[in-house]
Amino acid sequence: MFGKIVHLTFDALLISAFLAGIKRSTGLTLALSQVPNKDIRQLLRSYLEMGEYTFDFAVVVFGRSSSFERRH
Repeated sequence: MFGKIVHLTFDALLISAFLAGIKRSTGLTLALSQVPNKDIRQLLRSYLEMGEYTFDFAVVVFGRSSSFERRH
């Protein structure tokens, strides 16, 4: 049971980081203003912020790795 929770949490974090990458590269994001419930809206906002944090962390880690290089 614990393994399944960890797996689902990791999957949710990957999806959130993916959405953060889309936001950074295109400017597109979920229309949270259309969510009628303010508690769910805040939960989604926190979820997306966690994806932003994860995305930023991954960029820093990959940027320090010799396996990745920046191309402009």
